[in-house]
Amino acid sequence: MHFSDRIKAMQSSPIRRLIPYSDEAKAKGKKVYHLNIGQPDIITPPTFLDAIRNFKQEVIEYATSQGDNTLRDAMSQYYQEWGIDIQRDDILVTNGGSEALWFTIMAICDPGDNILIPEPYYANYNAFSQAVNVSVIPMLTKAEEGFHLPPAGEIEKLITPKTRAIMVSNPGNPTGAIYTEAEVNMLADIAKKHDLYIISDEVYREFVYDGLKFTSFGHMKHIVDRVVIIDSVSKRYSACGARIGCIAIKNKEFLAQVLKLCQGRLCVPTLEQVGAAALYSTPKSYFEEVNKEYQERRDTLYKALKSMPGVVCEQPKGAFYSMVKMPVDDAEKFIIWMLGNYDINGETTMGAPGTGFYSTPGKGQNEMRLAYVLKNEDLAKAMNVLKGALEAYPGRVESAIA
Repeated sequence: MHFSDRIKAMQSSPIRRLIPYSDEAKAKGKKVYHLNIGQPDIITPPTFLDAIRNFKQEVIEYATSQGDNTLRDAMSQYYQEWGIDIQRDDILVTNGGSEALWFTIMAICDPGDNILIPEPYYANYNAFSQAVNVSVIPMLTKAEEGFHLPPAGEIEKLITPKTRAIMVSNPGNPTGAIYTEAEVNMLADIAKKHDLYIISDEVYREFVYDGLKFTSFGHMKHIVDRVVIIDSVSKRYSACGARIGCIAIKNKEFLAQVLKLCQGRLCVPTLEQVGAAALYSTPKSYFEEVNKEYQERRDTLYKALKSMPGVVCEQPKGAFYSMVKMPVDDAEKFIIWMLGNYDINGETTMGAPGTGFYSTPGKGQNEMRLAYVLKNEDLAKAMNVLKGALEAYPGRVESAIA
């Protein structure tokens, strides 16, 4: 049977494609510490399910294609509290941040166009682009520099007549980087100069550590008509399965075009929107506690990694990921080997192979993304397994530095 070149070119998820190996390990009785996926173990605020339980309508009707007004009002109020001028009519509710990204790329790019993205980047940026025949042009960042952006001149050299946008994750997935106000201003100026959109994935906005300041592209007043904010309740409220996200932008023409796509998929699930609207009433104390918890987990992970000979990593400053160079020949092979051949007291560890977060050939082969989404006790055990596995791995090399 025939398959399109488009679907054949689309990469498999580096985060999920090794799941069969973890399933096999579990079938043999092993406990697997999942550091491969950003699935927090933080309890979802009970308001989500309470709101759904209290839903009194006898018919679960279609929601409007742009999203429930109660939810959009709650989102608008949330942005106002962050000093971002987003009103109800500036918001389209989507099936998670993923649909928001996909719809945005489809709306601004034709086949053959391209988007600039700092590399390494969230693997699905590439998948969503490939699915609509759009290319990713990587802006390489380095662990040794905290994954901060290259100078403006280097970025501008990558721009072509086919470039339509610069897409960033801030705070960063998979790097944990926080872009400074100067970096945000630099990209804003480049976008203005070259008539580009900024697609700003800000789903980890709350997770910023060490007293650092988060600067949203929504704060850039001179480019509000070209800033597409991508957002989600998934990580913020530990509600990944709710699949509620949004597009927010001060550009009515853009919203009108994307609304066509929203109408084509009819609506986002009604009950999930009811629950999500309630989440936005979560008190700030919740985020303070969660932020403190993640910073402690970050410290546990980072301290353990720095004690492992040959491992190279910088301390992540946000989100809940660390991109780590390992003293191994191939990180994916190492992860598969660890799941199948190594455990301590019946327990083993799983990370996500680094190559899936790069499009530059040869990059990331000895790197692994680790998500510190487990409680400290489990993280410590997972790191102990990782340390032992690195010592025992047949494909170990002398240093992770290429």
